[in-house]
Parts: sequence; structure tokens; C-alpha cells
Amino acid sequence: MRRTWLCIALLCVAVVAFDGHMRPSRGQEVFKLFTVKLKLPLGLNEADLIIPEDNPLTPDKVALGQQLYFDPRLSADGTVACATCHNPRFGFTDGQAVSTGIKGQKGGRSAPTTINRAFSTLQFWDGRAASLEEQAKGPLVNPIEMGNPSHAAVVERLKPIAGYREAFQRVFGTADFTIEHVAKAIAAYERTNLSGNAPVDRFRAGDTTALSAAAQRGLALSEGKARCGRCHTPGNFTDEQFHNTGVGMDKPQPDLGRYAITKQEKDKGAFKTPTLRDIALTAPYFHDGSMQTLEEVVEFYNKGGIKNPSLSKEMVPLSLTVQEQADLVAFLRSLTGEVAFAVFAPELPR
Repeated sequence: MRRTWLCIALLCVAVVAFDGHMRPSRGQEVFKLFTVKLKLPLGLNEADLIIPEDNPLTPDKVALGQQLYFDPRLSADGTVACATCHNPRFGFTDGQAVSTGIKGQKGGRSAPTTINRAFSTLQFWDGRAASLEEQAKGPLVNPIEMGNPSHAAVVERLKPIAGYREAFQRVFGTADFTIEHVAKAIAAYERTNLSGNAPVDRFRAGDTTALSAAAQRGLALSEGKARCGRCHTPGNFTDEQFHNTGVGMDKPQPDLGRYAITKQEKDKGAFKTPTLRDIALTAPYFHDGSMQTLEEVVEFYNKGGIKNPSLSKEMVPLSLTVQEQADLVAFLRSLTGEVAFAVFAPELPR
């Protein structure tokens, strides 16, 4: 895994094409005014990309967003950055059952990956944010996560930093930036957290040696008997919808997920379908981090989840044999791809 991430770090801007020329400066790629056109890794569909018209990708904006993403000064006590809970080392999660914010406070949910969020509108496990821009603002003022009393407090902490004033001037045309500018920059960077060109993608593209025999059997199972493809649809391996699988619904006071947002009975206990890409890197699993291994996850689905009044109709016992479950895990591991943009912590502005 260490070798994988070292290779990833060296890829940096390997999948980004520009309507202009790259200009190296101070050991980094610095760009001016050009709009980025993402060249997607194998397996991802350009038609599915969601990039708002009011927040086009530019290299300068992505670079600024990367700095903000890794900067703990965005938190009230200077200890928590976006990357604290969405760390490239753990598939852009934190490897914990639930996330830890300022002062060691524990949240109630597992940190979802930021991988391939460019293919989604609704964000968070419960879909409460309508865009990546809106999502980027949420943790800043969450008392458990980054703990700021207001968005204005975040901006006022950043404004005295000359490097940020210069960067916001270059990207947005003003050094008197707002939280909207901050959120747009972070979202721009997150849209470059792309993963594809996994063994399964190469296999589907014609490389018959890309998958082991077990993974090939698992792929067939995922599309048939195991029913994975009903929610984890091809491309980004998620339907971006909300489903009740029963996770946590046997607790005295279960997390009701999407229901807290919509107040619709059908959404009780429903959570967003996560992407399966890089799933082997993002343990523990489910919104509450209640399962440690892919083997446990497959066994859970094989049993048909946990029964409750709002259980998704897709959740049924699968009757998978021990060998079939192992094959399915082999397939899931074949979804580990190549993260294609800058995943390292940059030098922060002063």
C-alpha cells in the first residue's frame, strides 16, 4: 500500500489536460487563467461529470483548493484540516469508525471518501448538502468537527495570510474573499480526487490478464446473483441514491439518515450508496464504521441485511456459498485504482 501511494503522489497532474501550457514555478505547477479539462482515468464517464457553471475548474483554483484542503488553520484551534478526515493514505477517509474533530470530539458517522465526488450533487451520507461547494462549508462550523463559531471567523483567520490574499486575488480577482470563494476552491480541488484505471476497468477494456480467476467470478456475481449492480451501478459504482440496508437499525435509537432531511417515511434509515471504487482502502465500512473487513460486509449482504420496516426491497438473502463470498471480495479488491491528481500535502501559504 505504501508503494501504491508513493506512485500516486508522483502522478500529480497526469490526468489533467489544459487549454494552455503548464508553467513550472518553485517546484510546483503554477497556471494562469486556463480552464481545466479533466481527462478521466479508464472506467469513468465524462458525461457523468458535474462541474457547476459558476465554478469552472482552473489550475490556480485547484492549487488553492488543495492548500485549503490540507490546512488545519481552517479549524478553530488549528488542529483539524479537511484532510484530517479525508486523508489520501486511507482512500480519502480517516480509517476510523467515526471521525475525530477538534478537542478530540467524536462524530456519529464514518468519514465518506471524497474520491470521485465530481460525479455527484448531493453530499454527505444523508445528502443534506446539494453540492460540493455547500458540503465544503458544513464541517467548518460544525462544533464537533472544525468548531468555528461562524464562516466569517474562518475568513477573518485566513485574510491576514499574505499567500492566501495573493492566491484569492489571482483566482477570483479579489483579496477580499468570502466563504463562498473558500468553498469553491476546496470543491474544485475535490473534483480532481479521481480514481479509475482499476484492474476491473482494464479487464473490461480487453486486458484478460487484469483480473484473477476469482475476481472474474466475483465480477459475474456482482452483476448477477450477488445483486451488487442494482445499487452500485457501473462507472462510479454507485447509483447516488439512498437505501436502508438495515445497518444500525437494531439499535435502541438508530440513526435515521436521510429521513432527518426529507421527513419522508420511506427514507428512515436510508443512507447514500457509497462508491465501491478504492473500497479496499476505506475500511471500516458503512455510515457507522461498524464493519472492519470486506468479508464482513459481504456476509452482511449475504444474510439480507437487518430487518426493519423501511428495509430496501433490494435487500434479500443471497445464498452465496463460502467460495462465492471469497470471489466477491476478490472482485471488490479489483476496484482499487489510480488516484490521478495531486494527493500530497502542499506547502501552505504564509
